[in-house]
Amino acid sequence: MLDFYPQILAAHIGAVVLSGGLFALRGACVIGGLRWAMSAPLRYASYAIDAVLLTAALMLLTLLPAGLFANRWLATKIGLLVLYMVLGSLALKRARTPWVRVACYGAALVVFAQIVGIALAHQPLGWFATGAAR
Repeated sequence: MLDFYPQILAAHIGAVVLSGGLFALRGACVIGGLRWAMSAPLRYASYAIDAVLLTAALMLLTLLPAGLFANRWLATKIGLLVLYMVLGSLALKRARTPWVRVACYGAALVVFAQIVGIALAHQPLGWFATGAAR
């Protein structure tokens, strides 16, 4: 399976871009009061993209050397992923007031950006890691 690492990584990165872009679009539309952002086709597309994202992530996880888990970056990324999912759910449908929706939407985008930073730096601090630590 190691032979397929580049293809799995490409699928994972593509799914990250699609997932983040679709969430940003849907969230902005929900905040703007556009009902189509919560339509069934967009919701199902989001589920499908996230399933590909998670599947590729789990496949990559099985390919990583065991020593990589000694570093905290992967655990930090997973923890932030859970936070991102909660904030995204609040931003799209569960928050009771418009202000809370906006706050959760902004926070979810910041968390998403930090997850990407952690993935790129392989450091728990992500974008905040110094150049020497990367």
